[in-house]
Amino acid sequence: MPSEFDLIRRHFTRPARHTALSVGDDAALLAPRAGMQLAVSTDMLVAGTHFFPDAEPEALGWKTLAVNISDLAAMGAEPRWAVLALSLPVADEAWIAAFARGFFACADAFGVDLAGGDTTRGPLNLCVTIFGEVPAGTAITRGGARTGDDLWITGTPGHAALGLAHLRGEIALPPAAAQSCLAALHRPQPRAAFGQALRGVASAMLDVSDGLLGDLGHILESSGCGARIDVAALPLAALHACGADEALARRCLLSGGDDYELLFTAPPSQREHLAVLALGHGLSLSRIGTITATAGELVLHEADGREHTTAHAGYDHFA
Repeated sequence: MPSEFDLIRRHFTRPARHTALSVGDDAALLAPRAGMQLAVSTDMLVAGTHFFPDAEPEALGWKTLAVNISDLAAMGAEPRWAVLALSLPVADEAWIAAFARGFFACADAFGVDLAGGDTTRGPLNLCVTIFGEVPAGTAITRGGARTGDDLWITGTPGHAALGLAHLRGEIALPPAAAQSCLAALHRPQPRAAFGQALRGVASAMLDVSDGLLGDLGHILESSGCGARIDVAALPLAALHACGADEALARRCLLSGGDDYELLFTAPPSQREHLAVLALGHGLSLSRIGTITATAGELVLHEADGREHTTAHAGYDHFA
């Protein structure tokens, strides 16, 4: 049976690109660049809560880092360093090797150094703390939305939730659609470059992890405003094309979560610039509503002209 230190040496020690001292000492030494602020976030993935216990380990390694990179994308920050804490039921080297391949594939794709971490025996639990840099004073927070701002969402949210519905037997997706939706669920693509491009453009932003409506509620609370969503502008067509009916498509897009798309606000004067940015990043972008003055109020404007208020409660780990 390999020791903790054997596992770290074999699977998690590699040359660092921009870390003064990384894996192998009591602490890492990081050197932020001049004029930068550090952006720091922590996310935990727990077996049975965030993923199925038999999840494929290489995809799980990718997702463990990707969801943390997405938090930095939501601030307009560039990911730079991560520390990884693993609680493992057994020292299964084949599982650990596959997990490490996925983790470092994501690290290489987004320029992240693994700077340290810890391993121990226990229930399967994966925790990353990520560090990024953002030019001082340019971080995009949840609190900057203003009345009259447009509300935007990147990509095609809802696919991850539709993939989960497929796994749970709620819908049997055609093979191509199942492959696409399961890829969205298991290997999310954080919008790191686009998030950085939104510095000075977006007024408020976050990533959609717990459902669009629930996460939008955080912007409304932090900014002291409301929102009106134009249902006809939601990117539902891609979910219909996968085989979801209207009710399931709306549920997945508005409440499903696990998308890690960027939900942000921006003044109407930025519309043309945003279209150019999205084209340059090869990214679809949907303008789905407007920020309103009534604090906390979230209104859905239906295609037939009806309007109704809706709750903006998202996924709650303790509900």
